[in-house]
Amino acid sequence: MAADSNLNPHSGGHITFDGAAMLLVIIISIATCVFVGLNGMAASVWGLVPILLYAALCVWGLDIVLATAVALVAAFAILQPQPAAVGKMLGSALSENVTQIGMISVLGAGLGEVLRATGVASNVVNGVLSVIGQRSKSFVILGIMFAAALVIFMLGTIGGALAIAAPILIPLASRFGITRRATAVAFLYGGCAGLALAPFAGSNIAIMVAAKVSYLDYVTYGAGPLFIISFVLGFPICLVLQKKAAQENDFYPPVETPEEAVSYKASKQATATFLIGLVITVSYALHSGGGVSVPMIALPLLAFLTGTVGRNAPTETLKQFYRGAGAVIHLFLLFWLLSTLFNVLDELGPLKAMATNLSADLTSFSKYSFALVVALIGLAGVPGASAAVVVLVDNIFGGMAAQVGISTAAWIIVLIFSSKGDTYGPFPNPNMVTCMGMARYDKLKYMLLSGWMLLIPATIVYAILLYFVV
Repeated sequence: MAADSNLNPHSGGHITFDGAAMLLVIIISIATCVFVGLNGMAASVWGLVPILLYAALCVWGLDIVLATAVALVAAFAILQPQPAAVGKMLGSALSENVTQIGMISVLGAGLGEVLRATGVASNVVNGVLSVIGQRSKSFVILGIMFAAALVIFMLGTIGGALAIAAPILIPLASRFGITRRATAVAFLYGGCAGLALAPFAGSNIAIMVAAKVSYLDYVTYGAGPLFIISFVLGFPICLVLQKKAAQENDFYPPVETPEEAVSYKASKQATATFLIGLVITVSYALHSGGGVSVPMIALPLLAFLTGTVGRNAPTETLKQFYRGAGAVIHLFLLFWLLSTLFNVLDELGPLKAMATNLSADLTSFSKYSFALVVALIGLAGVPGASAAVVVLVDNIFGGMAAQVGISTAAWIIVLIFSSKGDTYGPFPNPNMVTCMGMARYDKLKYMLLSGWMLLIPATIVYAILLYFVV
């Protein structure tokens, strides 16, 4: 979502029409919510006004945290609690799984900064490139895809990971004559495949929590097919794009590889420590079924161990961790507010009332049709906020899915398609734009076409898979 708010009242000294229209919609919506609350209509469809307002503001381009806060105010306008009750609800939401997902995202970003500063991420990128080899353009493109996938798998974020990997990969692309277009799409396909598998990415944890499944189940039915599609189809697409873009002379100028500022020996030891720790953590999470509690402990512990072995003083490791975590503190606020919003809606009862009213209609739906419709609704949800989409879809449709009899495997597919599908289209997405920017490419048209070229076959594959597991 856009980082700036359309509600900025001053643009060149004047109130913008778009900002004024948005403010008017917010005022009318909150006034409507007050009326709904005063007239005891909370458990009807009118109780969904906060969610509808939330979706409208996000699509409109308002900052997602601010949009969530406005929706929460609208929900409180219906509930009309005492101030002490508001504080109690905000406090209790801090212990909810949804809020913990936001905290894990913050801790993961802190670990990512430690990995960057100690040279671990750079070592992983170079290691992948050396294993795959650099014998031809095709091998280099494949290496770029795998390197982007692995570093994003480790860090759980596209922007932060590519900020580390791109300065290493772009000089390689320049040296071997890989075009900007092919590099940008390799970042998109490989990076998003790695993000889908990332065990500590917020949206992936949200899916596992919502579907109540292990990481292995999540990979089997959700992330695994997307990863395979991304490489089996994505790699030849990149080769075709490379050939066509080369005819347009879309090459990088000579680019120097940045020199490492960290100790080579310490960096290698830190890399080994992190990789061993990551394997142990994921294995323990699979064995124990600890859910969100495992990364809450593992992420800061991995950061401390990696920093220490990388010859960082404890205070320096803490500074790096704070720097990374502070950059995404808005994610914690987002999930805290979302958790409170859904607790309020649960107390108001519109979702339960809607499920009850639609029970007769739901029984007329086949399970397959219901799952497809929900997945497509999720695809058209909040752009660039994949974890929030998972929470929204599960809270709104999860109860209905259980009523219809949707299997756990099918629900995983619905949630991953809802949260990951919009990365590839049908409209520009923050992840897509990030990959394009990190590759120093500026033709969004080709990024969108590349996204569609993967989204369409991925949709077909998931639709077929859904048919057999629903």
